Amino acid sequence: MDLPLKLNAPVLAAGDGVVAFVGTVAGTPVISIDHPGGIRTTYQPVRSDLKAGDNITEGHIIGRLARATSHFAGEHDGLHWGALTGPDKYIDPLTLLEPPRIRLKPVDAPGRRRF
Repeated sequence: MDLPLKLNAPVLAAGDGVVAFVGTVAGTPVISIDHPGGIRTTYQPVRSDLKAGDNITEGHIIGRLARATSHFAGEHDGLHWGALTGPDKYIDPLTLLEPPRIRLKPVDAPGRRRF
C-alpha cells in the first residue's frame, strides 16, 4: 500500500514488535518488524538507526522517509507499507488497523448544517 508522506518525515511502527531487518533491498532502504501472531510489516523507502532485535512499541518512530530509489523512483512520493503472514503471503495492511467508528447524527440534530 502506498501512503503519501513527505521526504524525511518520521515513520511510525504500526504495532508492538521486534525489528526483523534493517537494510537495503534492490537499492531501496527497508525496515521490517515482526509482530505477535506471525505478522511482519515492511516499510520502504525508510532509513533507520534501529537494529535487528530491537523491541519497539506502536507509534515508535522507526525511521524517516528516504528518497525513492530503484523501482519506486518517480512512481510516487511516499511510504510503501506492506504486511505478510509468511513467505510470499501478503495481506492488506489495512486489515491490521482498527476500523473507524462512524456516528450518524439525526437529520434534525442541533447544530447540523443544511446545504
